[in-house]
Amino acid sequence: MLQFHYSSVINAPVETVWEFHERPDILQLLTPPWQPVEVIRREGGLDVGAMTQFNLFIGLIPITWLAKHTEYNKYCLFTDEQVSGPFQSWMHRHKFADENGKTRLTDEISFSLPGGEPIEFMAGWLIQTQLESMFRYRHKVTKRECEK
Repeated sequence: MLQFHYSSVINAPVETVWEFHERPDILQLLTPPWQPVEVIRREGGLDVGAMTQFNLFIGLIPITWLAKHTEYNKYCLFTDEQVSGPFQSWMHRHKFADENGKTRLTDEISFSLPGGEPIEFMAGWLIQTQLESMFRYRHKVTKRECEK
């Protein structure tokens, strides 16, 4: 199992950052331009049982990903897990913590790749690099939108 962690401080209250994540167009907003995503369906907001289905594109090839929300604590955290998609397993916990009126936003991801440890050893660094770029972008957009 591989781990990824990204955290930053947003100069806005937790409620503002949380409500930004509740927007129906949040996936499109937080998706970097170099990683196109097509949302097929989104049901249930951030609550437990919510489902999101989307296509990621590797070049022109669409990869369908279905995620289900499995954990929800308003203004604190929500978790989504891959039901089907490109990973052997994927769990993404979004955490929101108050820091003197600002928000510490933390993304924690645990994932494994099809093919097990040999593939993870060879390709894990590439996935980590891509996640670093993606979450740097996501947090930048969140700061821009929430610090208005």
